[in-house]
Amino acid sequence: MPQPTEATGAPDELVGPLERGLSVLRVMAAGPDVRHRPGDLARTTGLARSTVDRVATTLVRLGVLRAEGRDLLLAPGAASLGNAYLASCGVPDLLGPHAVALADALDESVSVAVPDGDGVRFLAQATRRRAMAISFRAGDLLPAERCAHGALFAAEWNEDDHERWRVRHAEDPLDTGFPSVPPRPADHDPAAVEAGFLHRVREARESGVAVDDQLIEPGLLSVALPVRGPDGAVVCAVGVVSHTSRHSAGSLTEQALPPLRLAVAAMEAALAAPPAAPPAAGPAPGSGGALKEELGSGFLQSLARGLDVLRAFGSVRGPVRLSALARLTGLPRATARRSLITLRHLGYVRETPDGFLVLPRVLELGYARLSGLSLPEIATPHLVALVPRVHESASVAVLDGDDIRYVARVASTRIMHIDITVGTRLPAYATSMGRVLLGALPAAARAERLGRITPEALTPRTVTSPEGLDEAVAATAARGYGWVEQELEEGLRSLAVAVTDGAGRTVAAVNVALHASRATPEASLAAILPPLRETAALISADLAAVGRFSRVATG
Repeated sequence: MPQPTEATGAPDELVGPLERGLSVLRVMAAGPDVRHRPGDLARTTGLARSTVDRVATTLVRLGVLRAEGRDLLLAPGAASLGNAYLASCGVPDLLGPHAVALADALDESVSVAVPDGDGVRFLAQATRRRAMAISFRAGDLLPAERCAHGALFAAEWNEDDHERWRVRHAEDPLDTGFPSVPPRPADHDPAAVEAGFLHRVREARESGVAVDDQLIEPGLLSVALPVRGPDGAVVCAVGVVSHTSRHSAGSLTEQALPPLRLAVAAMEAALAAPPAAPPAAGPAPGSGGALKEELGSGFLQSLARGLDVLRAFGSVRGPVRLSALARLTGLPRATARRSLITLRHLGYVRETPDGFLVLPRVLELGYARLSGLSLPEIATPHLVALVPRVHESASVAVLDGDDIRYVARVASTRIMHIDITVGTRLPAYATSMGRVLLGALPAAARAERLGRITPEALTPRTVTSPEGLDEAVAATAARGYGWVEQELEEGLRSLAVAVTDGAGRTVAAVNVALHASRATPEASLAAILPPLRETAALISADLAAVGRFSRVATG
């Protein structure tokens, strides 16, 4: 691979649109603001406004950003970039179950993190429900000196690594570059911080254990151990997290260390096991060809291709060779190679003797923010887009006992519209979304659920017999959509389809409700079902991206 030129520090074959597109993503993900104006992005990145506009057009069409009026926001599709790293490294899949088991055994939160430069990048957490609980998100970056994991990673540093840390600490003594931790007080002593960190690093090197005694913020405690791969190198660190209301640093270490050592041994065994064979896959179609033809110069095809290369790392665990990446993306080797040169220059990819590795820095491209999205936050923008298409209200609901519970809703602008609010509960048996959700249950669970429901006649049309309800639910499952005609309320018609997660499981339903007098049933079905199915597919795709390695709250 070419080396960076001496004049600019950048390789000759750098893909400019890819570099500029990732710069815009970094800026949008780094600050506290969720909404960004193109003009502000131009000033922050130093790019021309016209360049930002072309980058934004491309990223919006790729589902990485979304536009609301004049504002740009990160879209759930951007989570696929972080997912590529998480799938490639294998840490969440291989070690996550052991972290959950440890959290259950200790009834304390457990966190898994990897080194990222002179910082610590959190990948997974198994949390406990408490009034005072840790709130780090997957993808959050912490200073190495402010957590137990960091001392373990720094124990492996060489002098150059330590010098980079000193330079960063001198330039940012208050840790303002780490928005996931509280800033240090202005009157703190940087020399004391360095001395304390170096002392903890020496202890971690000698004992193999690191303790965080309220380094991040008052009250927070942690004890951590390194997890090593088959070659002996530190892959990640796992920590047990508690609070001073339950433990001192000493008592937490005493109680947590024995089960923590057992969990680490199990994790290292998982890392040493032969990797599962990846699913066979042919060349992936490029994402930019048709859009380039449609949008012309407004679409940056080289940016789209670079993101395809980045996502392709998620198809293989561990290093990937150039030829495999070209095959996975369907790109010419030369095109994939230029994207790799750019990604390596930006610190997202590293070249090894066995191929290229995607690095945890990729998670800075919005993953932390997106991994915390809830189902209502994911679904609502799609409902907003659906309502003007069908001119009726649209909602998302989940099954909650024998009822459905509305978790997202966008009302139409008609003078007479269905008046339901988020949080409303309705009997599942008499609603289109309820029948979709009941129909998606496994056969035994569906039979048990329907067997305990005693339907009431809410209107003269309500199906009330057990046999009739069973047939209605089975018919809903067979045809792939729910239809309820004036069974919940006189004059109310509703059509619903399933929302699925990345594993294809039905987790919610989306519907359109309208007054039955506005159209014949046949006309309503023809007008509403196609856009409703498109909306469900978009919500499901976003849910799969965000929920691949993070739990999505239903709201």
